[in-house]
Amino acid sequence: MKKFILIICIAMGFHLSGNAQTLEDYFQIAAENNPGLLAKYKNFEATMQRVTQASSLPDPNLSFGYFISPVETRVGPQQARFSMTQMFPWFGTLNAQENTASLLAEAKYQEFLDARNKLYYQVAASYYPLYELEKLISIEEENQRILSSYKEIATVQFQNDKGSMVDVLRVDIMLKDATTDLSILNQKKKPLETRFNKLLNRNENESIEIIDTLLLKEITQEFRKDSMLVANPLLEELNLKVLASQAQERTAIKQGLPKFGIGLDYVIVGERTDMTLEDNGKDVLMPMVTMSLPIFRGKYKAAQNEAQLMQESYELQKEEVANRLISSYEMIWYKIQKQTELIVLYEAQIQESEQSLNLLFSAYSNSGKDFEEVLRMQQQILKYQRMKATALSDYHIALAELDYITAKTK
Repeated sequence: MKKFILIICIAMGFHLSGNAQTLEDYFQIAAENNPGLLAKYKNFEATMQRVTQASSLPDPNLSFGYFISPVETRVGPQQARFSMTQMFPWFGTLNAQENTASLLAEAKYQEFLDARNKLYYQVAASYYPLYELEKLISIEEENQRILSSYKEIATVQFQNDKGSMVDVLRVDIMLKDATTDLSILNQKKKPLETRFNKLLNRNENESIEIIDTLLLKEITQEFRKDSMLVANPLLEELNLKVLASQAQERTAIKQGLPKFGIGLDYVIVGERTDMTLEDNGKDVLMPMVTMSLPIFRGKYKAAQNEAQLMQESYELQKEEVANRLISSYEMIWYKIQKQTELIVLYEAQIQESEQSLNLLFSAYSNSGKDFEEVLRMQQQILKYQRMKATALSDYHIALAELDYITAKTK
C-alpha cells in the first residue's frame, strides 16, 4: 500500500504508454526506482513517526520498595510498598510538540519533492545528449555515404580526363577521417547509456528509446517567472521550518511551566500478633498529587533563544535561495534565447549551403574543376548540422533546468 501511495505521489500524472517510451515515462521509472529518491521518501516517512512520539504522554513510573526492617504502625508492620505515578506536561505542551513535529515532517516532504524535481532534470540532462549522439552518428553515416559517392564521381572524372587524382585522394582522406569520427561516436554511446540507465536504477545494457525529432517550443518572455518563488519546494521547505521553529519556541515556553502528576501508593501491612485491633493488618492505599518546580530557568531560556535564532537563520536562507533562483532563472533564460537564435541561424545556414552545394556540384560535373570547393561546402553543411543537433540538445536541457527551478512537474 505504501509503495502504491509513493507511486501516485511521485508520478504526478505521468503514465506509461503501451508502446514507445517517452521522456515522461522515463521520469516515472526513475521516480519509482531511483535509490536516492526512495531514500528521501523513507526519510520523510521516518520523520512522520516523530509526530506520534511528540504527542504522547511520558511513560508512567512504577516503583516497588521492600522494608528490610519493617516500619511498625498501630495496625501492623509495613512490609512492602508499590507506587505508580503519571506526569502530565503543562496544558498545550503536547499539541505544541506535535505541531513542531508535523511541520518538520512537511518540510521533509518538500525536500523530497525538490529531490524528485532535481531527478527529473538529471534524467532529461542525460536523455538529450543521447538524442544529440544519435543525430551526430546519423550525420556522420550520411557523410560517409556522400563521400563514397563523391569518390566514385571523382574517379570517373579522372578517368574521363575531367579531374585529377588529387581529388580522389582528397576524398579518400576525408573518408578515413569520417570513419574514425564515427567509431569514436559509437564508443561514446555506452557511457551515456550507462549514466542514463543508472539514474533509472536499471541494468546498464537496457535499451533506451530516443525521440526522432526535437522542436523549438513557443515560450513567452518571463516564462513562469512569477510563479517561481511561490511553488518552489526549496522555499516551501524553509517556510515550514520557520513555522516549526515558532512552534518550537512555544514548546520551550510551555516546557518551562510546571508539570503535574497523579499517583497511587499501595502499602502492604502485616498483622499484629500481640493484640487484636480494628483494621489490624489492613493495607494502605494513598492517592498522591505531584508537581515539578522548573526553577532552573537557563535551559528553557536557551531553548527559546535557539528557536528564535533558527527562525532568523531560515528567513535568511529563504532570501538567499530566492536570490539564487532569480539569478539562475536569468542565466537559464539567456541559454534558451541563445540556443534558439543559434538553431534558427544553423537551419538558415544549412539551407543556403545546400543551395550553394548544388550550384558547385553542377559546375564540377560539367568542368571537373573546383572539386575542393564542393567538398568544403559539403563539410560546411555537416558542420552546421552537427551544431544544430548540439544546440537542440542544449536548448532542451536548459528548458529542463527551467522546469526544475520553477518546480514544473508535468
